[in-house]
Amino acid sequence: MNQVRTEVEQDSAGTLPGGRVGRVRWTICAMLFAATSVNYMDRQVIGLLKPTLEGSIGLTEVNFGYVVAAFQLAYAVGLVGAGRLVDRLGIRVGYSLFMGMWSLAGMAHGLARSALGFGIARFFLGLGEAGNFPSAIKTVAEWFPQSERSLATGIFNSGANVGAILAPAIIPLVTLRFGWRAAFFTTGLFSALWIAWWLRNYRKPSEHPRLTIAELRHIGGEVSPRREPSIPMLKLLTCRQTWAFSIAKFFTDPIWWFYLFWSPSFFDSRFHLGLSHLGLPLIIVYNVSAIGGISGGWLPAVFRGGRRDEAGARLSAMLVCAILALPVLMAGSVKSEFAAIGLLSLAAAAHQGWSANLFTTASDMFPPGSVGTVVGIGGMAGSVGGVIFAVTAGKILQLTHSYVVLFAISASAYLTSMGVFYILAPKLKKVDLTR
Repeated sequence: MNQVRTEVEQDSAGTLPGGRVGRVRWTICAMLFAATSVNYMDRQVIGLLKPTLEGSIGLTEVNFGYVVAAFQLAYAVGLVGAGRLVDRLGIRVGYSLFMGMWSLAGMAHGLARSALGFGIARFFLGLGEAGNFPSAIKTVAEWFPQSERSLATGIFNSGANVGAILAPAIIPLVTLRFGWRAAFFTTGLFSALWIAWWLRNYRKPSEHPRLTIAELRHIGGEVSPRREPSIPMLKLLTCRQTWAFSIAKFFTDPIWWFYLFWSPSFFDSRFHLGLSHLGLPLIIVYNVSAIGGISGGWLPAVFRGGRRDEAGARLSAMLVCAILALPVLMAGSVKSEFAAIGLLSLAAAAHQGWSANLFTTASDMFPPGSVGTVVGIGGMAGSVGGVIFAVTAGKILQLTHSYVVLFAISASAYLTSMGVFYILAPKLKKVDLTR
């Protein structure tokens, strides 16, 4: 093992003054949070500008569905190799490459002049953004003990909400002042700053200059200098746990994409809000969902306090989130803007709590060397579901001009996924890949 250095003098046990083990791992989590925030700013711009683009380039509901589907298709294709690439290249280099790709693709939207142009830019955005969650989940598995992983995942995953909050706060102002093309260039600066920060500060635990021996032991205690053997993807596909994770992603990931890409249009069409008034409802929804992500990540600790084991605590937290997602069934028919905001806020918070725990099941069930690949497989399944849902949503809205059916699907997806988990991966049993 490489020698672990610290910037402060340690005692013989490797602890900091006062017996603290150190907080370097939370600095790493902060970088993941920032990356996920930028990720969601980039992807949400087009949803915010949908009403504007309908007037400027004649974008229809069906066309918008296809543009979103292009993103989801590329995301699915990218995830096939994203997890494997991160497992092979390492987190530091792999994450930087993906961030650079999606940033350039995001800015390329500003050059589009038709639905086809947006579809092409959206496709390459999906390829790049496919690397975010496999990289982040693998980082959490490497830097956090199992007992802290769902909380760390909930924290970085709440960056999705912060990005979704910043986008409606910034993009309408930029658009109204400089035009919609300028809005797509705005987030490129944030990406460049993050890449520089990441390359300067990220190292593996065994190589990090500020990590104390005590914190290293807290993380896992046994950080091997050997690279873990790569498990073939086909072997991973024989595991019931892989299918449990992937099917749950297939059913529930499209719901989050629906909230992200269609919420601005829903508020605009249902309550006649213009671009200058869309920001506040969305900011409320995603602020609440950020709380849901962190609370959902913390919830297993509450259940463990009730003497449940790690798996029981995780599954109980997921069940609570699935139940809290049910009231969104009424969102498409309520007449009050504030009622719709409340229902969508609860649903988005439930999703983020669900997602924090679902992501963590991958590191609960699989060894660290395979986590990135498994998350990639599951993310691919979620994106395939997203392609189907996006095309279907566009056609339903073009035909009915109503969101009732789409919210009904959204409400039921999580309990359906819970049933799959109980059948295929009871008690989140760890896989044995040595056989």
